[in-house]
Amino acid sequence: MVGLDTNVLVRYIMQDDARQAAKATDLIEGLTAEEPGFVSLVSVVELVWVLSASYKLTRLQIAQVLSLLLRSRQLLVDQVDQVARALRAYANGNADFADCLIERSASAAGCPQTMTFDVRAAKTAGMTLIS
Repeated sequence: MVGLDTNVLVRYIMQDDARQAAKATDLIEGLTAEEPGFVSLVSVVELVWVLSASYKLTRLQIAQVLSLLLRSRQLLVDQVDQVARALRAYANGNADFADCLIERSASAAGCPQTMTFDVRAAKTAGMTLIS
C-alpha cells in the first residue's frame, strides 16, 4: 500500500498538468485491490476544498468524484464509513463537506451532538449551536 497526497489525486482527476497527470495516472491505474493506494481523511477534505475553490466544480461534480473514490477497488479511503455518510449529507444538502465529516465522525465516535459556534454548520450539518 502507498499513501496518496491530495495533489496526486487532483492531477489524476483534473488532468490539468500533462506531465504530472501522466505520472499520477500511471501510479493510480497501477494500483490493485491487493496493493491499493491509501487516501487519508485529510486528503479527502483537502480534495473537496481544492476542487471547489480552485477548480470551481459544483457540489454534484464533487459528490460524483468522491463517490467514485469510495467505490474504487484500488483505493483505500481512511474512515470510509464516515466519509460515505458525510458524502450523503453533503450531496443532499447545503453544508460544507468538512462540516458534514466533522459531525458524522463525532456521531460515529458516540457523541450525541457536535457543538459549534458556526451558525451555518448548525443549520446545515446537524451540529448544535452554542449560544
